[in-house]
Amino acid sequence: MQSQNSAEAILRIPKEVDTALERHYSVDEVAKIWGLSRRTIQRIFGDEPGVVCWGNSESRFKRGYITLRIPESVVQRVHRRLRKAC
Repeated sequence: MQSQNSAEAILRIPKEVDTALERHYSVDEVAKIWGLSRRTIQRIFGDEPGVVCWGNSESRFKRGYITLRIPESVVQRVHRRLRKAC
């Protein structure tokens, strides 16, 4: 009975936790794989749900820097969406 309970607990892991454990790509990695510029990848994935985004906002005297890490499932979802768009 113990193994069934642990198997059921594993199946109830929220999707957010699942993405935390999968491979995350940098903007440069996705740009190289897709053959696009860094700026284009930043525009495509900047507001995409599931992308990890952190950094400093821009201030009066200092430029802001944002770092994106893109989970593999998000890369696949966006690719499917863009592929169907044409």
